[in-house]
Amino acid sequence: MFPFMVISMSDFSLANDSFVQRFFYPMTNVIQNYAWGSPSSFSQLFGIDNQSGEPQAEIWMGAHPNGCSMVTDNGQQTTLSSLISKNLNLFLSEKVASRFGELPYLFKVLAAEKALSVQVHPNKQQAESGYALEEQQGIPMTAGNRNYKDANHKPELVYALTDYTAMNGFRSIDEILEHFHYLDIPELHSMINDLAGDQTPNGLACFFASLLSLEGEQKGMALTMLLMKAKLSDTPVFQLISELEQQYPGDVGLFAPLLLNVITLKPGQAMYLDAETPHAYIKGTGLEIMANSDNVLRAGLTPKYMDINELVSCTQFNEKPADRLLLSPVEQGDVMEYQIPVEDFKFSIVQNSHKREITTEGAEILLPLDELMVLTHQCGETCVIEKGQSVFIPAYAESYKLDCVGRVARAYS
Repeated sequence: MFPFMVISMSDFSLANDSFVQRFFYPMTNVIQNYAWGSPSSFSQLFGIDNQSGEPQAEIWMGAHPNGCSMVTDNGQQTTLSSLISKNLNLFLSEKVASRFGELPYLFKVLAAEKALSVQVHPNKQQAESGYALEEQQGIPMTAGNRNYKDANHKPELVYALTDYTAMNGFRSIDEILEHFHYLDIPELHSMINDLAGDQTPNGLACFFASLLSLEGEQKGMALTMLLMKAKLSDTPVFQLISELEQQYPGDVGLFAPLLLNVITLKPGQAMYLDAETPHAYIKGTGLEIMANSDNVLRAGLTPKYMDINELVSCTQFNEKPADRLLLSPVEQGDVMEYQIPVEDFKFSIVQNSHKREITTEGAEILLPLDELMVLTHQCGETCVIEKGQSVFIPAYAESYKLDCVGRVARAYS
């Protein structure tokens, strides 16, 4: 099914004088069994077996060291990162290799049965300086108080496969004040008055930091009153708080839906999540593509370490209008291209393809969502990939033909 092709060494050359070359590398991907995952979503959508019934949270497609995909090279199983490292210019393209030095994105299927933590990702400069400082301080990479796992930013795009509820960006300060005035919690009066008197990004930053810093009796009383008011209200935002309390009792992040926009993407809708913007995935299954980073600064709904000072320094406290949360694609026939404001990755959905010719400029990962797909290279190699499985296509393929009656998700650079 996946024949090898021998290509002229005048065209392609690795360290050896000759090597067996192929254009399509079917991937075996890591499934991350995080506690917030769904035991059934991957099975329902893609027929992926889960006999153990444990939560399946993320399918990682890429070359990240914490969950690197496997491919077959010269008849041997190897990591995708090892394959790419043979010759970065060939596998990634000279432009991508010189700019990033690695596959610059990580592609995922993410299934959330429970809410993920509220989090912020640093921008590139913040990540570089934060990582360098923690390395200098000798903080172990596995330490609970380690903020920076690498020197990269982590912008993300999410594409919904099911109804997908998330929080993203700050509500208007007027909305935030309206919510907290409704609560009328004595323990919060002082900080609410401060925000009302300083309705600027600086005022919102102080309010956000003060809320996250609540401790002891003040925190306990504030949360008790929050939950009492939530049970008395039939509005969606307070119903959500009641649901989250079942997952994260006593967590100050239960205030987050009052500060952040709450949105439910319908299947086929997409949203971009920029660096320095607080967000959280609450429930649903979707595709996620991001820069190749694992940097997370947490802001609630988590038992893990929260560095509030670092979090605030890496957050933009700007209002984000709810009507601007969705990312609309540029449609060209049956191709929907999502305009992403970073160089690390591109993303599109390709539908109803019959011998559709696609030109590659960098390394690609394809994932059929509804039906199997067939790939054909001009040199004669063909590859059949079932829905829910993925394939890596190196830059040197240059072009290929795609046949699939359903949707194919295309992650590329």
